[in-house]
Amino acid sequence: MYLLEMQGISKRFAGVTALDNVNLYLKENEILSVLGGNGAGKSTLMKILTGNYPFDDTCSGKIILSGKEQRFSQSRDAENTGIVMIYQEINLQPDLNAAENIFMGIFPKTRLGTINYEKIIKDSKAMLESLSIHIDVTCPVRNYGASIQQLICIARALVRKPKVLVLDEPTSCLTESEAVHLLNTIRNLKSQGISSIYISHKLDEVTEIADRIMILRDAQNVSSYSKEEFNSNRIVEDMIGRKIDVLFPKIEKSLHEEILSVKDFTVEHPYAVNKNIVEGASFNVRRGEVLGLAGLVGSGRTELLKAIFGAIPKKTGKVYIDGKECVIKEPSDALKNGIGLLPEDRKKDGAILTMSIKHNMTISILKKISKFTIIKQKSETEISDEYQDALSIKTNNLNNLISSLSGGNQQKTILSKLLMAKLKILFLDEPTRGIDIGAKNEIYKIIGDLAAQGMAIVVISSELPELLEMCDRFIVLSKGQVKMELNKDEATEHRVMLACSGFDDSPDGS
Repeated sequence: MYLLEMQGISKRFAGVTALDNVNLYLKENEILSVLGGNGAGKSTLMKILTGNYPFDDTCSGKIILSGKEQRFSQSRDAENTGIVMIYQEINLQPDLNAAENIFMGIFPKTRLGTINYEKIIKDSKAMLESLSIHIDVTCPVRNYGASIQQLICIARALVRKPKVLVLDEPTSCLTESEAVHLLNTIRNLKSQGISSIYISHKLDEVTEIADRIMILRDAQNVSSYSKEEFNSNRIVEDMIGRKIDVLFPKIEKSLHEEILSVKDFTVEHPYAVNKNIVEGASFNVRRGEVLGLAGLVGSGRTELLKAIFGAIPKKTGKVYIDGKECVIKEPSDALKNGIGLLPEDRKKDGAILTMSIKHNMTISILKKISKFTIIKQKSETEISDEYQDALSIKTNNLNNLISSLSGGNQQKTILSKLLMAKLKILFLDEPTRGIDIGAKNEIYKIIGDLAAQGMAIVVISSELPELLEMCDRFIVLSKGQVKMELNKDEATEHRVMLACSGFDDSPDGS
């Protein structure tokens, strides 16, 4: 007997079939991984399971939990039966403290009917400590970075005592050590009788933790494998419907003269008073080079690129392009000088979700395609079509909202916006986060092609194997400072991780 069954689930959105007769089965004390490319239907299926999409005229099928059919009209209904979801996008109230976020909606009461703050603080602290997180639970969560916030979300799910825990890309904001700890936590939960549905694009995590895998493609079930049947190549082929012979395409390119030099950048910490998150960082990049910026979460990688780009203020620092100093006070100054930034959070900082795909693509060149402040629609359509073809952005209509696209196609849309501005230098902050392996392969090819054309590229990625494959040279940041510089033939996972952690394995220890 299964703990959970989803039978014949179908869902439509405005004439588009998001799920077509999908089945899911979860056993007691099992970790089931649901895999599929962006747009395959994974998130839609989970939102139906957790009551975020209620059963109505656009949704059909059955949900059976512990032998009893359920029909959820809101997420509270699912939580009350023991189904709790942890979302990829952190959904905390930033001005409330950690304890308040953890117990939001289920606050314990005193005998007088008031909120029992003493209990929520005590229980929140105990729950976080069980996850090996030791923080002040009375501080607003905006004071903590993304990794801590994600673990607060996990604690919030666990205090609801779930039977079924749904995790959507739970390690996307975590460091490698935090991710390992989370996987161990999920295994411990399994031993305590909690079954999990685990969604991730990281196949190494999935094959390590899952007891069984089910794969969706084009809104339908494709295949299912037990642990002894796991085969990475076959899983990838099932997910994307084709073979990928080489994940990281080898593109012939040559390195030219230095184009960008960054000198002595110092950036204040966004939350800690009288502390710097970047301290005296310097590096350079050549034309045609892909430079990897390695470091743990909180090392200052993102803040360094944002400060160079003018998106956040700096305390000190100079930028030289082709040997000439450039004054960059805001992003428009950076774009004028040929520097573009693909941000870490594409939905928050990269895309305007209420605008069309086409308008998101052309927003960086409005002056070029306008006359007397009126956009020339023919010019806009022509250049949009050109970049859609060049970057293989998959949509049947560029007038659709960008929010209708899969994560990988959203990323390529934002990238097209930058490329239209005719950049010389491109900063990429986590360019493949939250996108499927097929889209990653396409992004890698785009990066290689741009470098081959002479563009200088700086890449941040928390996936170290990805960074080591993509880049020609590496700068390692630790606690806001440049700890080490490595050429491709010198860089190994072990050596980079040591440097990220503040250690140096060079013979003289310098």
